[in-house]
This record gives sequence, structure tokens and C-alpha cells, in this order.
Amino acid sequence: MNIVVAIKQIPSTADELELNDDQTNLDFDELDFVINEFDEQAVEQGVLVKEAGEGTVTVIGVDLIEELDGQLHTALAKGADKVAKIVGDFDGGMSSHSHARLLADAIKGMSPDVVFTGVQAADDLDGQIGPMLAAYLDMPYVGVVANVQASGSGLKITKEYSGGVMAEFEASPPVVIGVQAAASPPRYAPVSKIRQMAQSATIEEIETGDVAEESGLTIRKMAKPVSTGHAEMLEGDAEAVAGKIIEIIKERGLL
Repeated sequence: MNIVVAIKQIPSTADELELNDDQTNLDFDELDFVINEFDEQAVEQGVLVKEAGEGTVTVIGVDLIEELDGQLHTALAKGADKVAKIVGDFDGGMSSHSHARLLADAIKGMSPDVVFTGVQAADDLDGQIGPMLAAYLDMPYVGVVANVQASGSGLKITKEYSGGVMAEFEASPPVVIGVQAAASPPRYAPVSKIRQMAQSATIEEIETGDVAEESGLTIRKMAKPVSTGHAEMLEGDAEAVAGKIIEIIKERGLL
């Protein structure tokens, strides 16, 4: 089974987010980037399906900030067989439409049976990469997936609905799957193995020309949240603090 996993790098949510000079986007030079959490689950699910049968896993991403190599080497250390990156002058930002188009153009030539990707990314939360990939590749799509198992010549897919309702689908390749959680937690990749991959592995580079902006959304200005107040820390023993809380509640007419 030919498995392709599409991944995306996103700004680390542990960082203090800084805006660029135009205040139209984040300042990508001031941020650390990490693999999207749901894409990490997708890589794990792809490797699990491969390990349960025969096949290969190729991990691919758009190298938005020219720092994707580390994530690709980590994917190899976790069990991927091949890696590729789409390179070009992207200047850090890109709409989901353009992102999906670039991925689809590259993935078409790989003739995949299954394309895994994260159900959404933490930097936009629009959940559109998977459905648009499926549309561009002319494949069916199943999203919010919690488990995938090989079943004969097809796949058994567990999908979650609102309220925790689970359903099982049977799908015949080719198919695009948006992974919410892999069947087991993403495995740990030792630093020594990642370094080994960095020294020995080959990353295929797929060049692209100008990227047409296909999003209907135009960002005019971004701003950090304005602080309008602060927390009041109550000091003293438990009885004193309880008394102060009661007084505050009374002052606000809540008691």
C-alpha cells in the first residue's frame, strides 16, 4: 500500500507571538516552528498501517520557512520510508487553498493509495486541507478519524461525531483521511536516530513556481489582545481569604 502523509509546520504555541512590521501576520523570524499536532498523529497512523501489512510511507510538506528538514528527519526516525518537501518563495504565510493545491500537485505524481493528513492545524483551525486535498486529487474524504486498520484490500476507518459518537466505515483506496488521533500515541524518536537520518537520508525537493493566492480572506490588520484589567491576589489564611471573597461577592450584588 502506497501511503502519503501530508504535514504542516506551525508556530509554537509556547512562544510569545510577535507581529510583523505591517501588523498583517506573525513575524516568522521571531518564532519557533513545530509540526502540527494532528499531523504528528497522521504520521503515526500511517506508520501503523504500514507495519500491519506491506507498503511504504512517504511524508511530504511545504517548506514555508526553510526549516522543514528536522521534521522530515524525525518522521524517518519514526518509521517513514521516504520524505519530500515542496520548495519555493513562500515568505512564511500561505492560505489553506494554496497549501492544499501545492500538496495535491506534488502528491498526484506519487500515485498514493491513501493520503493521511491532520484533521486541522492549530494556527488556523479551519480544517480545510484534507477536504481540499481530496477535491484536488479527486478522491473521497473521511475526517475526524480516530483509527484506521487495513482490512483485506481496503481500510476500516473509525470516525468520531459530535458528542463522542463513533462510527465505522469501510473504504477502498484511493482515499484521503483527516486524522484526529492515531490508534496509539505518536512514538518517541531518539535524538541519535534523528541525527542518523539527518546524516544519511535524502530529502526529495519538489520545486514550484509562483503560488496563486486562492483564499477569499484578506487580513488587513492583526493586533495583540489589549489588557483591560488584572487579577487581584487575595492574601491571608483560609478564613481571611474566604471573608474577602464574600465581601467581593456582596459588593457586586451577587449575594
